[in-house]
Amino acid sequence: MSAALARYATRSLFRSAARARGYATVEVQPTQEWIAKREAVRHHAEETTQLWRRVSYFICAPGIIVTAIWVRNVEAEHEAHEEHLKEEHGGELPEPPAYDYMNKRVKPFPWGNNTLFFNPKKNKDMNQAAEE
Repeated sequence: MSAALARYATRSLFRSAARARGYATVEVQPTQEWIAKREAVRHHAEETTQLWRRVSYFICAPGIIVTAIWVRNVEAEHEAHEEHLKEEHGGELPEPPAYDYMNKRVKPFPWGNNTLFFNPKKNKDMNQAAEE
């Protein structure tokens, strides 16, 4: 026990000595070369910032807007198609084919047969399918 305590004290002494190490206290003035490099880096950073700001405003933002409009149109077509199918089948969507490989459950979830993201308007109710 005392050997471990002595080892801990020695390590602590070396660590504190390393932290207390002094550095040169001579005041060093930056050279003109160093100041010029620092200004060049700052100028480059400003140019790069402006470049990426322009990319964001003139490429990314219009791309997002165009994609959002395209997705809205595709979803509107899909909704119109579903409404057409409902009209053809008396107000209900036709029953999807009961393929053996679809919605296969080896064991039920702890909360039942449906997933946590179950949507009764879009997904097949697996609780009713299990009763049949």
